[in-house]
Amino acid sequence: MLIRDAEVFGAGRMDVRIHGGVITECATGLVRLPGEDEIYAGGGWLLPGLHDHHIHLRSLAATYESVPLGPPHVRTATEFAARLQEADRKLLPGKWIRGTGYHESVAGPLDRAVLDRMLPHRPVRVQHRTGVLWQLNSMACELVGLDSNDAPGVERDETGRPTGRLRRMDSWMGERVDSRTTDLAAVSAAAAAMGITGFTDATPGLAQADVDQLAETVETGRIVQRVHCMAPPEVSQPDGARFTLGPTKIVLDDFDLPPFDEFADRLRAIHAASRTVAVHCVTRVQFILTMAALDLAGVRAGDRIEHGAVIPHESLDWLRRQRVSVVTQPHFVVERAEQYRDEVPAADLPDLWRLRSLVDAGVGVAAGSDAPFGAPDPWSVVRAAVHRPAEFHAAEAVSVPKALSLFFGAPDSPAAARWITPGAVADLTLLSVPPDEAAHQLDAGIVAATIVAGDLVYSRQ
Repeated sequence: MLIRDAEVFGAGRMDVRIHGGVITECATGLVRLPGEDEIYAGGGWLLPGLHDHHIHLRSLAATYESVPLGPPHVRTATEFAARLQEADRKLLPGKWIRGTGYHESVAGPLDRAVLDRMLPHRPVRVQHRTGVLWQLNSMACELVGLDSNDAPGVERDETGRPTGRLRRMDSWMGERVDSRTTDLAAVSAAAAAMGITGFTDATPGLAQADVDQLAETVETGRIVQRVHCMAPPEVSQPDGARFTLGPTKIVLDDFDLPPFDEFADRLRAIHAASRTVAVHCVTRVQFILTMAALDLAGVRAGDRIEHGAVIPHESLDWLRRQRVSVVTQPHFVVERAEQYRDEVPAADLPDLWRLRSLVDAGVGVAAGSDAPFGAPDPWSVVRAAVHRPAEFHAAEAVSVPKALSLFFGAPDSPAAARWITPGAVADLTLLSVPPDEAAHQLDAGIVAATIVAGDLVYSRQ
C-alpha cells in the first residue's frame, strides 16, 4: 500500500509505503509500484493508530442489548421505572432485563425490594456505573440461587437474607445468567470507524477459557484490531499474531482493602511469574497503599496505575522516579461532572483526574476509554483532555498533539509513543483533514481510514 501526500504526525508532508504489514518508506515523491494499492491523503493528518489502553470488550458488547439506566439517559426515579417498564413490554416472557450505568443520584441505593416494586414479574439485573456492583430483583435472585450462596460479595440484611446487591461478582453472574451472545464484531467495526487499531482489555480475573475465546475472536477476524489482554499469571499466551497477554489486573476497593503485607506478597508473586501489574486506583487511599506496596515489593518495568482518579501532588516525583505509568480517563470530568460536584470532597478536587501536571512532572501517561463505564469514543477523551472544564482545574488541559499521543503508546508500554517511521508496524489512522482543521473538529467524523498491520479495516468511502 502507498499512502500519498499525507501530513505525517511529527514529520511533515510526505508519502508512506507499507509492505508486509510494516512501514518500509517515508519520503516525498514515492512512485506507485505495480499491484500496490494507493490512498491519496490530500494533506490529511496521518497518525499512529489509536490504541485504547483500558477497555472492557465483552461488557461493552453486552451494552448493545442493555438498557441505559443512569445519567444522562435517566435522571429520576420516575424515568427509571418508566424505562424498565418500556423494556419489559418489548421482551418475551422470561427474558432478563440487563440495565447499565446506574448511579444513586437517579433513585437512591437499589436492592431487591426497590426493584420488586418497579418490576417484580421479570428477572432484572442493574449494573452500577462503576462496574463494581450488580443489583438484582427477587426473581433474578431466585434464578441465580442467591439465597443459598455464601460468597463474600453477596450483601445481606440484618436477618441474613441477600439484599440483591452483588459486589465484584461478574464471573459468578456470567456462569449463571443465560446471557445473549455478545457481538464483538460490532464493537470492532464501530471502533475501526473511530480510528482505533488496538485495545487493551482490562477485565480482571479472566480464566484461560475466556482468554482463549477472545484470542480466537481476533484470529478469525471478528475483531480486526490488535488485542492486549490483562490476565492472571497462570494464564498462558494463546496463538495469534495480533493477540498478546498484558499485565495482571489488581482491583482495590476501599471497603475491603487487602492487608498490606499480603498485597505486597501478591505483587512479588506476579513479578516472579515475569508479569507486570496494573493496579486499579480511584481513591487517595488506594493510590497511597499501592505506592507503599510497590516500594516494599519492588517495581517491575511496565507496572502501571489504572485510572489514577486521585493522585496526590506529592506523589508525582515517585511516579517519575519509579517509572510507573498512569492510564487515565480525562473524559470522566465531563461525563461525571454532575456527580463529582456533589460527591468529591473539596480536598480531593485539586488532585482529581490529573493530566497536564503528570505530563509536566515527567510521568508516563496514556489514556483508555474504560468503556462501557465511559464513552468508547477516543475523540471524546481527546476533546476533554484539550478542553478541560473550568470547574475541574482547566490548567490540567493539554495540547491537541499531546492529547492524541495518549493513544499512541505501544500495547505493552502505553506511555512509549509509536512513530510513523520505516520499520514500524503499519497501524495507522488517517484523518481527512490537516492538523489545523482537526484541532477544531476532534470527532470521529474526520477519520478517513484505519489500517491495522497494513490492512485497510475501515474506509469512509
